[in-house]
Amino acid sequence: MAAAAGSLLSAGLTAGAAGLTKAAGSSIAARSYAGVVPVGRAGAARSTSNANANSSSGWIPMAKLQSSDEKKMANGFSNGWASLSDRSLKWVRPHLPLHLLMEITEVALEEEEEHGTMDPSSRPGQSLSSGAKMQAKGDVADVESEGLIEPLISSGDYDKSWTYQSVVPPFLFPALGGLLFGYDIGATGGAVLSLTSADVSGTTWFNLSSIETGLVVSGSLYGALLGSILAFNVADSLGRRRELIVAAITYAVGAAVTGLAPNLPILIAGRLIYGTAIGLAMHAAPCYISETAPTDIRGTLISLKEALIVLGILLGYLVGSLEISTLGGWRVMFGAAVPMAALMGLGVFWLPPSPRWLLLRAVQGKTNLAEAKSQAMNALSKLRGVKRGQDGIDAELAETLASVENGAGGSQETTFGELFQGNLNRKALLIGGGLVFLQQVTGQPSVLYYAAPILQSAGFSAAADATNVSVLLGFFKLIMTLFAVVYVDKVGRRPLLIGGVTGIVASLLLLSAYYSFASGVPVLAVGALLLYVGSYQVSFGPISWLMVSEVFPLRTRGKALSLTTLINFASNAVVAFSFAPIQDLIGVSATFLLFGLVGVGAFFFVFFKVPETKGLSLEQIESKLSE
Repeated sequence: MAAAAGSLLSAGLTAGAAGLTKAAGSSIAARSYAGVVPVGRAGAARSTSNANANSSSGWIPMAKLQSSDEKKMANGFSNGWASLSDRSLKWVRPHLPLHLLMEITEVALEEEEEHGTMDPSSRPGQSLSSGAKMQAKGDVADVESEGLIEPLISSGDYDKSWTYQSVVPPFLFPALGGLLFGYDIGATGGAVLSLTSADVSGTTWFNLSSIETGLVVSGSLYGALLGSILAFNVADSLGRRRELIVAAITYAVGAAVTGLAPNLPILIAGRLIYGTAIGLAMHAAPCYISETAPTDIRGTLISLKEALIVLGILLGYLVGSLEISTLGGWRVMFGAAVPMAALMGLGVFWLPPSPRWLLLRAVQGKTNLAEAKSQAMNALSKLRGVKRGQDGIDAELAETLASVENGAGGSQETTFGELFQGNLNRKALLIGGGLVFLQQVTGQPSVLYYAAPILQSAGFSAAADATNVSVLLGFFKLIMTLFAVVYVDKVGRRPLLIGGVTGIVASLLLLSAYYSFASGVPVLAVGALLLYVGSYQVSFGPISWLMVSEVFPLRTRGKALSLTTLINFASNAVVAFSFAPIQDLIGVSATFLLFGLVGVGAFFFVFFKVPETKGLSLEQIESKLSE
């Protein structure tokens, strides 16, 4: 077998050299071997001037190969092209087994000869007889059957090698930023009731006007808008991990200031500080999780962050129900976020930085490349655990570095205008910005506003207590979110989005009918309410943030995520403030009908514009959007 392997490198495998380039054009590029070969640019590997075009499609510089045996293999292939000056082999495709490389060779060369783009006399391996070629192919089969030859770098299977001990902390501690966001949503309602109560407020300034109450309630939303703008300017220089630490500290400060506030201005200031942390955390958490999670569970983990937001809402309801009758209970409701923020900060402090961010900063000239590679290697080892193995970590790091080198776009940091330049950036921004915008303008806050009266009209006695209604819907939201978590990496993003948006449209039309002519059928409204909540939680709720964290190229990801976070909170504010005027102008039924029509537009947007990203690495998603 060793002799057979040697003969492959010295003779038969020279015919495989063409398989290491994309000389065949579209028919070769369209193939998908080992489930990981993305569509590439035809002929991009033919000259070194176009070499950078290859790394985004998964090609790796020969210099990046880690194993000496792998380098010898690659050099054996490249020798067949020595006479062709314009075909110097600089890049290799790491995921193809050798017999497939030989098969691709034949198709590539035949197509080039057919189109007159290659001189048949210079064809590598031309001197080999057909019998020798068949013998070489047979040797490949024999050697591979005994496990003596592997693909140059193992295929995408390495993403399946991880341990729970290595995966859970990099997800859980950043996701606590989402839990703290949800906690604010759940606790604020009860806190405002306590604060404005003459009996239990414990203050002399409890008699707040509607404007003052609105500032207390929406202060965190304004802060989130501020945090999103701040993230746009500092996120790439801070890095994902340090941004999360800053968010945790800001959470703790905001909660403490709010809970200890001696007067209304300081209380509102605390709400703004807490909201700033929300903006930072909702930017950094999905970014960090998406860049560090194994490909095969990335969707599950980012969707699970949405489940922690819902869990935070339930926790806020619980604390509110326990403290609603306590003197000064609002201070406990706001202040309870401090220990959770401390846990988040301590947990993130011990996490490694994002390997992709480390390499990006080095390629942009901000840090030393050799040092960054060493740090990225250590970070990736912690993120994957011992099960991954050094060879697998080397391979993943090599592919990531090749992608970063291709996509870095120079040493300058991303500008705002760059987010709108180039087909890739525009397409990613359309998908990400469109999803978070439609997440809000399909009426989710407005539908939940009518939850209590809908359940009351159906005769549910628990609906008389707003807290009980909220807890009931909160548990249902959590169940449906967990459903999405379980299936997002099994059925994909698009099926959940399409199915969920369809349910949202149907529920909005049913609610419009209920408030128009079917008010005598309360079960219709209850069913529509549950259908809406369930559909939202399996689609726009978790999937929008998942897609946002996946579609942006690495160079623009930090600032693009900041912009989409800003779009999300800004559209939330617009819907919240415009709902009452629209309702007064056209009525409740027409308002739900209007939201339903927006939902129809959302359906077509998802169907025609949103790609499937299940099972693809971030680099492969970038390549797919570049097509």
